[in-house]
Amino acid sequence: MELKVIPIEKPENLNVILGQAHFIKTVEDLHEALVTAVPGIKFGLAFSEASGKRLVRRSGTDPELTELAVKNLLNLAAGHTFLIVLGEGFYPINVLHAVKACPEVVRIYAATANPLKVVVAEEGEQRAILGVMDGFKPLGVEDEAEVAWRKDLLRRFGYKL
Repeated sequence: MELKVIPIEKPENLNVILGQAHFIKTVEDLHEALVTAVPGIKFGLAFSEASGKRLVRRSGTDPELTELAVKNLLNLAAGHTFLIVLGEGFYPINVLHAVKACPEVVRIYAATANPLKVVVAEEGEQRAILGVMDGFKPLGVEDEAEVAWRKDLLRRFGYKL
């Protein structure tokens, strides 16, 4: 078995959701979940089959984002994996419940705009995601000024009253 670290390539300002699902129906169901959760959402979606034809299935509302999702999943090459690339101004917090509620979704590995690397194990014709590296190591612990900044930020975004 060989361990590899595969980076997810994307512009700095875009968010991605990386997960695992188990059925070809995933593509249509995730597409419907996304457009229902946020009307007008821009995204690209790709799903890697793990058996049968073993194709990367794709969908989306933006061809460039869809192609970016496909490119990353071809590079990742782990079966039953999906990647959603959200357009600028669209965020995981607005769609994650809908994605997780999709019956085919097994787990979410990451939902982030941070630099993302995926740790995979490879043996023969199979690859498995072991985990992700999301962002960077912490530099310290917040003080009272940082607590105040965090709370103010959440209120400015409208996430808290």
